[in-house]
Amino acid sequence: MEHFMYERDLNAPPKYDSQSYESIKKELPGQTMKSTVVTITPDSPPIRDHIIWSLFNTIYLNFCCLGLIAFVFSIKSRDRKLHGDKHGALSYASTARSLNIAATVLFIVYMIILFIIIRMEYF
Repeated sequence: MEHFMYERDLNAPPKYDSQSYESIKKELPGQTMKSTVVTITPDSPPIRDHIIWSLFNTIYLNFCCLGLIAFVFSIKSRDRKLHGDKHGALSYASTARSLNIAATVLFIVYMIILFIIIRMEYF
C-alpha cells in the first residue's frame, strides 16, 4: 500500500490531475461511477392552509369563536394535505380562508363601532 502525503496548503484549492484519477479507477475495477439526477416539479401550486392567519385570529381577533373554528379548519386542511388528498385540503383551506376573512372584518367593524360609541360619550 502506498503512503500519500496528506499535508497541503488549506488556503489553496485541491489539485486534481488525471493520473491520480486513473490510479483510483484502477484500484476499483468492478465499480463504475454513475450518477442519476431526478428533477421533481409540482404540477400545481402548493395548497395554502392559512394556519398562521387562523392562529392570529384565534389569539387576537376571536370574534364569536370564528378564529378558533378557522384554526380547526386550517389544521384539517394541513392533515388532508399530508395524506395526499388535494381536493379535501383545498375544501378545508377555502373554508378556513372564508372564516378568517369574516373574523377579521367583523372584528374591525366591531372596533370601529366601539370607537364611535366611546367618542360620542365624551361629547
